[in-house]
Amino acid sequence: MLLKQFFIEKIAHSSYLIGGNTTCAIVDPSRDVDRYLKAAEAEGRKITHILETHLHADFVSGHMDLAEETGATIYAPAAGNCSFAHIALSDGDHFRIEDMEFHVLATPGHTPDCLVYVVTDTSRGYTPTAAFTGDTLFVGDVGRPDLFPGHAHELAKELYENLHTKVMTLPPECLVFPAHGAGSLCGKTMGAMRFSTIGYENAYNPALLITDKEEFIHSLTVDMPPAPDHFSRCSDINRRGPAPVRTLPTLKAMKPAEFHERMTDADTIVMSIRDYATFGGQHIPGSYHIDMGANFPTYAGWILPPDKDILLVTDSPEQAREAVIQLRRVGLDRTTGYLKGGTHAWVSAGYATDHIHQLSPSEVHEKIQNPDNVLLDVRSANEYGEQHIPGAVNILAMDLRTRADELDSERPTIAMCRTGHRSSLACSILKQHGFSDVYNAAGGLNAYTAAGFLPDKG
Repeated sequence: MLLKQFFIEKIAHSSYLIGGNTTCAIVDPSRDVDRYLKAAEAEGRKITHILETHLHADFVSGHMDLAEETGATIYAPAAGNCSFAHIALSDGDHFRIEDMEFHVLATPGHTPDCLVYVVTDTSRGYTPTAAFTGDTLFVGDVGRPDLFPGHAHELAKELYENLHTKVMTLPPECLVFPAHGAGSLCGKTMGAMRFSTIGYENAYNPALLITDKEEFIHSLTVDMPPAPDHFSRCSDINRRGPAPVRTLPTLKAMKPAEFHERMTDADTIVMSIRDYATFGGQHIPGSYHIDMGANFPTYAGWILPPDKDILLVTDSPEQAREAVIQLRRVGLDRTTGYLKGGTHAWVSAGYATDHIHQLSPSEVHEKIQNPDNVLLDVRSANEYGEQHIPGAVNILAMDLRTRADELDSERPTIAMCRTGHRSSLACSILKQHGFSDVYNAAGGLNAYTAAGFLPDKG
């Protein structure tokens, strides 16, 4: 049995190649499928199966592109009601790939359609070797059940039962290969290790150590991290079958005049992906800002309207192309161009720019002594509850799209997050809502604490 893991940073997504001597399957593929084609070719295996554990919420799957490239058959949950050609799987189903026996467990809980693929390598023995647990079981955590409004309690109950009566009854030596790791919003507190065993998770997974069902349900339905907008959108895209990447717009380098003309279209938005200090120094008025150094795909999927064309302001053509890949992962398929020559070319052509002053920790501290200035903490409510500067107003950066009017646009506003990335995004949204006197706390709460203005929790 051959096993290879592929990990995508930022969305913290794991996918897998599992193969015999000549053929293999890809489990939970990402949309950029070249990695699987190259790996299979290098290993001398033909991709014959594509296995989906569930309809992923946080990324657009590559099952359609991979099937088109290889002719492989897609296996997906029957409960997902998928629109594309596939073999629908239910609890108890079996299939083989050479010497490997795949046994299907239906494990609704994270979503109503979750599956776990339990693999027995019969060339070595007759007990399960590995379990591809999708978003049912993570390292140190379990899948969040709150992505379906009004159904969280019911799904959490199902998750508890499926974990304790099915998944965790597998042999303790059975390897656990989840679809996500630390950094993903598909769970609450998942660990950084990218695989585990049933025995280790039974002994040390905090969620599994909660033996009382009602307490387990409460732990997964209260104080969960906010779910990004694209979660429900990606699930539907995956159910229908994503558009093949080959059919998507080709990225075009645009000179300032063409860029300026295109951005005036009501169906077009501008996004800068440069670092927040550079964005603050000079940017195109009205543009969104998501720093590529931040959790770029998640924030983009969260705030950008999917029905608009996207124009990019970048540091280089290579950065623009990488951004397109990451945007497509979260279902943003309409990136049509980038500004050739960047902001320097824009200014040289005589077009207007805007600015956001970047404040050092000492400058932040000085400004917030003035009661006329607003300190806006744009982290999540849980982060704010753990530690914050007294007097700070807490509104999640992404929620400013609809909650900016709760603030006075005439008052000077300092946006702060943990590092300065989300707060720069917040500043760009405030600017779009008519705030003129806006500041970004460079380095965020981390820098403010390091400067000695706030006691360190540790």
